[in-house]
Amino acid sequence: MVRAPGGNARGMASYSINKVAVDRARRLIAGRQYVLDSDWGAVQPRAAAENAYLESHGWPAYGEWFLGLTDGATEETKGRYAFAHGDFRRLHRSGLIACVYRAAEWRHKEIELAAHELLQELDRATA
Repeated sequence: MVRAPGGNARGMASYSINKVAVDRARRLIAGRQYVLDSDWGAVQPRAAAENAYLESHGWPAYGEWFLGLTDGATEETKGRYAFAHGDFRRLHRSGLIACVYRAAEWRHKEIELAAHELLQELDRATA
């Protein structure tokens, strides 16, 4: 596999950290708005839930639920946002774990580290 300068395979999307989403995740942790034990595959938002949330809250609020911003993607498109960590109401520990693993698998180091740091913050808050 050929790697591009950022460590990602050529042709793979690259991501920047969504600082607004990281801040929101921290507020959710501080406000105890989280789920510690869930099956991320069952609770992660589906297209219908995403569309309903977008309709009622708009793009800025929607974006706060995704740790990654797809570099070069058009603003106000779902393709702009990646690495969901919650269900549009609460942060899910399983969502953060999924972000860590998926980012690590595809060598998106900035996202991996941000998700890991949030996971550690959540674990400290709930110890």
